[in-house]
Amino acid sequence: MTKSELIARLAELNPHLYQRDVERIVTTIFDEITAALARGDRVELRGFGAFSVKRRDARQGRNPRTGEAVDVSQKAIPFFKTGKQLRERLNNGK
Repeated sequence: MTKSELIARLAELNPHLYQRDVERIVTTIFDEITAALARGDRVELRGFGAFSVKRRDARQGRNPRTGEAVDVSQKAIPFFKTGKQLRERLNNGK
């Protein structure tokens, strides 16, 4: 599901809201999650999962084409861990 499909689905399920308002709500939620992760905070949505940031240390990598050693700098990687209720729903088909 893409962001635009999510917005359309939510607007369909909530006919009392304008689609532009639903779009603003979804965009605001995504922006707030992104901002929290950029600050290094953890975002937990009970029953759904938790977003956090993991750090990958700098290391020596290899260019797969030439085999030459390449320096890879430190990176911040977004990480999502599913919540218990979501895992149970996916595995039990509820």
